[in-house]
Amino acid sequence: MGTPSEQEQPSIVYEWKDTSHSLAENIVGFVTGIVLAAFGLAMLRAIGAVTGGTAGLSLLLGQLTPLGFPVLFSLVNLPFAVLAVLQRGWAFTLRTALAIVCVSLMSAWNAAVLPLADFPPLYGVLLGNLICGVGLLVLFRHGASLGGFNIVALVLHDRTGFRAGWTLMIFDSCVVLLSLTVLDWPMVLLSALGALVLNLVIALNHRPGRYIGH
Repeated sequence: MGTPSEQEQPSIVYEWKDTSHSLAENIVGFVTGIVLAAFGLAMLRAIGAVTGGTAGLSLLLGQLTPLGFPVLFSLVNLPFAVLAVLQRGWAFTLRTALAIVCVSLMSAWNAAVLPLADFPPLYGVLLGNLICGVGLLVLFRHGASLGGFNIVALVLHDRTGFRAGWTLMIFDSCVVLLSLTVLDWPMVLLSALGALVLNLVIALNHRPGRYIGH
């Protein structure tokens, strides 16, 4: 038995065996997160912006190499797979790997069939990052992520209580600054604003007590 203060703290590690969700609910949530994240990333890619995390890093590398986003996104996330296995287990890691593959393929498909480049840059950056943030939040809630910095942020959240959104914001700031090497400064500023929006969605919502309905 833990101390009263320990017992009052709700768990922040969400698993599919959690009784608050049925298997069907988790599957629907998983698919929803993938669809939202893929659409948001496709929008950012179409207007030439970047975002944070390994997704943003992959978008950035895509402007420097002939490799497509699906390949880059998968490769960039490989080194983080070991951390995921060690800290969060195989179930989380496999769900994350599946989410990465699905988001990679679906974002490429969205970019090919939807006129996303027609969106004004400011609107596209803000909406794209907002949708990505909600997609990530849904995936976190249903025991998955999009790998990379997401895994580091979730591990720190589990161990220290430091909000995942703030961790992601630190990493994302580095990615956006790197984009200065290939993007014009107006687009970099827009990308920074978009990354802020994405991480505020995570920081304000991914914390204990946010998922309790009344």
